[in-house]
Amino acid sequence: MSATAQAADSPLSDKQRRILEYLQSNADEQTYFKSRLIGDELGLSAKEVGTNMTAIASGDHDIDVEKWGYSSSTTWMVEA
Repeated sequence: MSATAQAADSPLSDKQRRILEYLQSNADEQTYFKSRLIGDELGLSAKEVGTNMTAIASGDHDIDVEKWGYSSSTTWMVEA
């Protein structure tokens, strides 16, 4: 299923879909993502990213997301 088709069937908000698409696009090259850096890439605050990551982490989206650390910004471990 393509990311576009998945997004259309998903109960995620627009911000959550944008974060999910970013993670899916980069998960093959990177495992750890800081909320602050995701926010910088997507024009969101670190707080907005962190708030929306819980919906992604608790959903079934072909990636595993786990809160990993808190130093200088919440870090998320993402496995595709």
